[in-house]
Amino acid sequence: MVNRLKYGNTNTFLIRGTSGNLLIDTDYAGTLPLFYKEIKKQNITCNDITYVLATHFHPDHIGLVSELMKQGVKLLLVDVQREYVHFADEIFSRNKQLKYEPIKEDRAVVISCKESRNFLNNLGIGGEIISTPSHSADSISLMLDEGICFVGDLEPVDFLNAYENNEKLKEDWSLVMSYHPGTVYYAHANEKEMYNGTNH
Repeated sequence: MVNRLKYGNTNTFLIRGTSGNLLIDTDYAGTLPLFYKEIKKQNITCNDITYVLATHFHPDHIGLVSELMKQGVKLLLVDVQREYVHFADEIFSRNKQLKYEPIKEDRAVVISCKESRNFLNNLGIGGEIISTPSHSADSISLMLDEGICFVGDLEPVDFLNAYENNEKLKEDWSLVMSYHPGTVYYAHANEKEMYNGTNH
């Protein structure tokens, strides 16, 4: 089961497993009250969130991670993301009203993409995490066996032909399509229904 949480400019998602739940992305720092309002509307509490996974560490995707960690949510960190955890610190520090506290990555659970299937399986979630670095070097996507995928800020597949010389983007989409997704969820666009790995 997937809950879409919309409380700012970034689509975030709670994926429910049989042994734990995974939050995909958060919004910008300072949106915590809106987050609380949204999860209450959907009968979700912070205690329902076992892990939070960022599709990448840009400020509009990780603004609430440190706040959630203080409440017991664990950060699931993919090893390719490790050196980018503090990418947004300087951006947030410019606005003192945010009172942003940097993420304590030493408290994160670090896995590789290769280890992700076993890790997710222990949560009762069938799927795996793949590296899709065309947007940023730390970008990852979550591919669920049920045919749903979460690609964060990966440039929408509809625009793929507009990027003739962007081989990295084409490689990312080739990898994503190899999983034959039925629905692609974006962080800043409406989801895309697919058919056998191709557009409707």
